[in-house]
Amino acid sequence: MKSPLTTLCYIEKDGKYLMLYRNKKEHDVNEGKWIGIGGHFEEGESPDECLLREVKEETGLELTNYRFRGIVTFISDGWPVEYMCLFTADAFNGYVEDGQPCSEGELRWVDKTRIPELNLWEGDKVFLKLLAEDSPFFTLKLRYTGDDLVECILH
Repeated sequence: MKSPLTTLCYIEKDGKYLMLYRNKKEHDVNEGKWIGIGGHFEEGESPDECLLREVKEETGLELTNYRFRGIVTFISDGWPVEYMCLFTADAFNGYVEDGQPCSEGELRWVDKTRIPELNLWEGDKVFLKLLAEDSPFFTLKLRYTGDDLVECILH
């Protein structure tokens, strides 16, 4: 069973976020959606260790400056409860080409002003707005029925 703990990171460069278009994994709850970079904790990992490993695995990048921005709790009738550690990063070693494939989909640098035009989860729009406003550390609870966001509580 996968850990209910995950990380997600929005890596920024030149006013753009590195986004992952999920289109490769079978039975992927995120199929057809655009998300940040991240994944599930491995046994004994800290949030930072999970973040750095997942970013390296999915993009080849080594983060050199990142910030822990919040904790998001996802509740749904369609999957187990998930607790996500949300990060942003603005410095790294390495290079990602626009359109570069990875094991879970395709990586694209997307202008932050165009992010709302993408096929996103409704709850992602909430925390992306908080990131854009440079909100202090937050906790956010998102409850879904199917794909519909039915509850959003910001603490």
